[in-house]
Amino acid sequence: MKAQQFVVIGLGRFGSSLALELMEMGYEVLGIDHQEDRVEEMSNHLTHSVMADATDEETMRSLGVRNFDCGIVAIGDNMERSILAAITLKELGVKKVVAKAITILHGRALSKLGVDRVIFPERDMGVRVAHQLVRPHLLDYIEISKDFKIVELTVPACMDGKSLSELNTRAKYGCSIIALNRDSGMIVAPTALDYLHNGDIMVVIGSNESIARFEDEAVNLD
Repeated sequence: MKAQQFVVIGLGRFGSSLALELMEMGYEVLGIDHQEDRVEEMSNHLTHSVMADATDEETMRSLGVRNFDCGIVAIGDNMERSILAAITLKELGVKKVVAKAITILHGRALSKLGVDRVIFPERDMGVRVAHQLVRPHLLDYIEISKDFKIVELTVPACMDGKSLSELNTRAKYGCSIIALNRDSGMIVAPTALDYLHNGDIMVVIGSNESIARFEDEAVNLD
């Protein structure tokens, strides 16, 4: 199966980091930026990197951008260029268009243009760090919907040596431990007979309220 192809427009800190991670995951990446130094810096790391005006439809067509599976507008210093680049990708028929938004208003404009996904890296990172600061066992989380999420929690001392049947999280709190990550490897769909140990990371799924109850008890008992 042919690897998915991504075009990343804007090779600043966010765009270059995203492009490099996609390469690391085995995908093909075309990086585009209007600054020569950024293009040169990424030339040996991406499948291709090109200095070009991403708002020029003919230029983008000549680069074959319409054949890419996903276009990512990662321009973070110019709202107008970001919007014009997104319009260009949409008009060329790129299958999926993702764009970074600088402000809420910018995000709304991108959504109205039909961008498939609008992301707010700085805002989202701020929210994530705030949650981690006030919840000592929280490592990371993914919002599945407004009311449900998956979180990674470190195993507190009070749970060391306890089996999942003893915790009985589904009955007590309404959330489920769906995986355990430890030095020896990941245990997916652990059974009631699996034990927790200090240093383990629990992957928990549930409603916001159920996970909060589980975390609160862990903190109070720790």
